[in-house]
Amino acid sequence: MLDGARRPRAVLLDFHGTIVQVEPAERWVRLAAAACGTDLPADRCAGLADALVTAGRAGGPRPGRIPPELAEAYADRDLSEPAHRTAYTGLAATVDTGIDGLPDALYERLLDPDGWRLYPDTVPMLRALRAAGVPVAVVSNIGFDVLPIAAALGLADLIDHWLLSYQLGTCKPDPAIFLRGCAAVRHEPEQTLMVGDTQADAAAAAIGCPTLVLPATEPDQVHGLAAILHLLGITG
Repeated sequence: MLDGARRPRAVLLDFHGTIVQVEPAERWVRLAAAACGTDLPADRCAGLADALVTAGRAGGPRPGRIPPELAEAYADRDLSEPAHRTAYTGLAATVDTGIDGLPDALYERLLDPDGWRLYPDTVPMLRALRAAGVPVAVVSNIGFDVLPIAAALGLADLIDHWLLSYQLGTCKPDPAIFLRGCAAVRHEPEQTLMVGDTQADAAAAAIGCPTLVLPATEPDQVHGLAAILHLLGITG
């Protein structure tokens, strides 16, 4: 634990992969197919899920190949709602699923709060920060409004500020987005802990923020978010 003089006094949080996670891939595909009127057997659902994640799923690994016609939309995906939709529906459309309308139905799962899962330690961590009077902001590279999702998951009243890349016109690791976050929580970078799950989040260290990068965790598993409270000296 840091000594009192060096402890952070505010927290910036990434969104996806840090406090929430998208639904399991097979559930994603099964429910999207059902919305298109197709009941997928388990083996076919698993195969399509693997193919669609490989092609490129929002919140998933970077696609192995981005078709030239989608390169611009993919590059701008976290800066524009239309680009985000175009990129991910286009990538899904590269997979021959045989299901009419599936790329759009898959994208709609991303916009539906039912398509997201909280880590079990997310709300306890946020409530402890709120009880301690610690200001919290979400700083996210995202191409659409996640506030309706956050509200449905019970997070809206536990987070003070939302800094979303598509609204700000810049993405992590640009120092500007971290500086905006620090300004929102009204603390200097040295007093503001940035918590995320990627090297883009760790880039906050370049402006002086202490950083915590969490390992990948399934949505039903404890994600290590209690470490934030430890670093701030919050107990109980």
